[in-house]
Amino acid sequence: MNQVKKSDPNNRVAAENRKARFSYEILDTVEAGLVLTGTEVKSLRQGQANIQESYATNEGGEIWLINSYVPEYLQANRFNHEPRRRRKLLLNKREMARLTQSTEREGMTMVPLKIYFNDKGRAKLLLGVARGKKLHDKRETEKQRDWAREKGRLLKERG
Repeated sequence: MNQVKKSDPNNRVAAENRKARFSYEILDTVEAGLVLTGTEVKSLRQGQANIQESYATNEGGEIWLINSYVPEYLQANRFNHEPRRRRKLLLNKREMARLTQSTEREGMTMVPLKIYFNDKGRAKLLLGVARGKKLHDKRETEKQRDWAREKGRLLKERG
C-alpha cells in the first residue's frame, strides 16, 4: 500500500527487520505512526533500535508494538524511557479494522519491517501483514537469491 521511496535521502532508516522477509511472506504493508517520548526519538535518531523479535497486536481496539527495543538515551539522566515498553501505533480506523480482520480471520500476523524518519522528520513504522513461510518456502527463496547472485557474477564477467 504505502511504500517507502528508496531514493529519497530524507527517509533515514532507524531500525530494520531484515529477517522478516526471509521468515514471512509479506502480503501487504501499512505505514503507521508511533507514540514516542522525546528520549526515544533521540535514541532512534542515533540508529540503535532493534525490532527483530517484535510484533504488533490488537488490544482493546488499538494496535500496539510489542517487544521492540529502543535503548536508553545516555544524556537523558532520570527522564529516560523503558527500553522494551509497549508502543502505541497510530492508524486510522479503517486501516485498524482491515489489519485486525486479516489477522483474526485469515491467520496472518503483523510484522514490523522498519522504523524510519519521513521527510517531515516524524518516526514511522512500516508494518507488514504477513503469513509465515514453511521450511521448503524458505529454501526456495534462498535458491532464488543465490541464483540471482550467481547470474549477476556471470553477467559481470562477460560484460
